[in-house]
Amino acid sequence: MSAAEQEQQGEQGEQGGCGCGCQPPSRGPQPVQLGALPPLEPVEAFQAPVTAQGIPGHGLPPFATLRVAHSIEQSVVPAQTFQMGDPFRDGKPADGEHYLHDVTLDAFAIDATSVTNADFAAFVDATGYRTEAETFEFSAVFHLAVAAPQNDLLSRAPGTPWWIGVRGADWQHPGGSLSDLDGLADHPVVHVSWNDAMAYCRWAGRRLPTEAEWECAARGGAHGQRFPWGNELMSEHGAWQCNIWQGSFPRHNTLEDGWLTTAPVRSFTPNAYGLWQSVGNVWEWCSDWFGAEAYLSGENRNPQGPPRGGARVLRGGSFLCHDSYCNRYRSAARSSNTADSSMSNAGFRTVALTAG
Repeated sequence: MSAAEQEQQGEQGEQGGCGCGCQPPSRGPQPVQLGALPPLEPVEAFQAPVTAQGIPGHGLPPFATLRVAHSIEQSVVPAQTFQMGDPFRDGKPADGEHYLHDVTLDAFAIDATSVTNADFAAFVDATGYRTEAETFEFSAVFHLAVAAPQNDLLSRAPGTPWWIGVRGADWQHPGGSLSDLDGLADHPVVHVSWNDAMAYCRWAGRRLPTEAEWECAARGGAHGQRFPWGNELMSEHGAWQCNIWQGSFPRHNTLEDGWLTTAPVRSFTPNAYGLWQSVGNVWEWCSDWFGAEAYLSGENRNPQGPPRGGARVLRGGSFLCHDSYCNRYRSAARSSNTADSSMSNAGFRTVALTAG
């Protein structure tokens, strides 16, 4: 497939899929075997298994070194009225982010970081919970991050062929069955669906942020700006300020920011409210149903989003976002996927039930 054909496919995927080619299509039935679809390129860089000492199956440190309850540092976001949406019209019209509107929020406390693999391991060990990626027995992995035998590669996503359905990919095996979490304890947990995130919240006595809370917290008081730090992507010294794609998407990442996939949650610089990596690294689930015209509802005080829908909101962009294809690593950017979908570039952070 030529580069032009890939680009055309990608645009079709953005129009007809979940809204962003750096996410896979929504989870459907068990995918067909990979050979039934034309390959993007040979997938040959299968990694050797890594054996790690510690909790059986996790590849994480022994349980005594892990958190035994939700103890992520909290950032308190003060009560305020802010302008929600994209004043620059950088986004795609179908995303609905260009409807500028004032939103008034009560104060709330939100995780300073995404939930990590270590945090999620504590939850699983305490409850025996199995994620939807584990029960469905497959999840979506970006093609350059696959670590699985050939017979575990089930299909490439039509329109976004860089996404592969991989049997055995889940939160403990982010690249597939030949990967584990060795060295990734402080990275964001991935391959968790909205339903999985809600299960964690119930255990922890927490909740997911509303979309309005997420954007307010992510901005860190930088209202009317593209990014949590201002309007320019690069620092004044030419340094990257978030974990996104550099190079030619989707074949070659120059790794200028240091990462092909996830980075530790405390990488780069936190925003003025103390949130780390509110844009880039991984998409984060919000509580709301997604609606392209949700901002027109007139619900402006502590909005909860549409009363129903087919997909849940995702915010923040990920390590796969690139300006040539997906510029959704901005504070205002929106996307979505179904509540049972999981992928190698989406996680979550949580909010306290009360601000105190």
